[in-house]
Amino acid sequence: MTNANERILQPDELEAMALGTWILGTGGGGSPYQNYLNVRELYAAGKRVTLQDPMSLADDAMVAVLSSQGAPLVGQERLSDPAMATRPLRIMEEYLGRKFDALMPVEIGGGNGLHAIMVAAETGLPAIDADAMGRAYPEAQMTSFAVADLQCYPLALADIRDNEVVIPKAHSWKWMERISRKVCTEFGSLASTCKAPRSGLEVKEHGILYTGSKAISLGKAVLKARQEHSDPVEAILEECHGHRIFRGKVTDIERRTTGGFLRGRTVLEGLGDDANEQFVLDFQNEFSVGSRGGEPIVMTPDLICVVDSINGEGIGTESIRYGQRVDVLVLPAPEAFLSPRGLELVGPRAFGFDFDYRSYFEDQQ
Repeated sequence: MTNANERILQPDELEAMALGTWILGTGGGGSPYQNYLNVRELYAAGKRVTLQDPMSLADDAMVAVLSSQGAPLVGQERLSDPAMATRPLRIMEEYLGRKFDALMPVEIGGGNGLHAIMVAAETGLPAIDADAMGRAYPEAQMTSFAVADLQCYPLALADIRDNEVVIPKAHSWKWMERISRKVCTEFGSLASTCKAPRSGLEVKEHGILYTGSKAISLGKAVLKARQEHSDPVEAILEECHGHRIFRGKVTDIERRTTGGFLRGRTVLEGLGDDANEQFVLDFQNEFSVGSRGGEPIVMTPDLICVVDSINGEGIGTESIRYGQRVDVLVLPAPEAFLSPRGLELVGPRAFGFDFDYRSYFEDQQ
């Protein structure tokens, strides 16, 4: 039985959510397509997902924060599986000696946005309409919960070989990232995880709220534009209050899987109004900095989204390929990451660049 603070996700919303999370993934989080197919199969078997308003959570509710961790490229070979995705949640419940009341994704971007939905369908637990990034980020400390300096432990990981690891304590968020990344790399650079449990109060005060609904609305806007033969890219910009910053063709890609991440660079040659210009995108799982004429003009935490110029489909760093016609968009960052602490964790210096964050949106004013 649902109430005014809960609703059952309809089958058509699942497709829209998959499309929206792929765009919000800023190139990372893995493709949501496999998770979308898994959820469709669970729906065909009679299961359903309840999406719950985060503000309806009891302060003492215990919320599981779920994700798939690793390099997106590996996810193309190791297909997602509801049973594996659910295991860390059960491991954490056993460790804590308490059942979870609800679950949420650590990031709404990419496949991880549908990862928690898949587990919600599998378990019957409600999915909270929130996440901790408002997009996708590659590292454990790059969350709104870390910005708020909440406790980073315990953490549970599992892989396809029946390996299970619980990290009961870590010195800091960055240490948790280092330790869990080593485990994930030994697992083959792909693991299912249950992050540090969050209370209902912590989700309400420090989560990025209503991002599930945002992904659904974004996906619906793109689908509507396709049906009406209007511009899906313009629909994204209107829905998310963003800007188109470059249109071009992919002419060079360099990527490598190292240390549990997919790192590299993509070069675009301009088309249309951007003809005779070059645009370079650096990425670590997600697109982190975009440069024009050798100068960085857009950077994290602003969302750098690369989409197909014709249909508005999101394009991941593991799947972008030579010859694709793409638009580079920038969408506003969640407020939590614009604070000094937020920029310390997710600004360009956090990705190894030797310059400070400059908002693309401030430059346009």
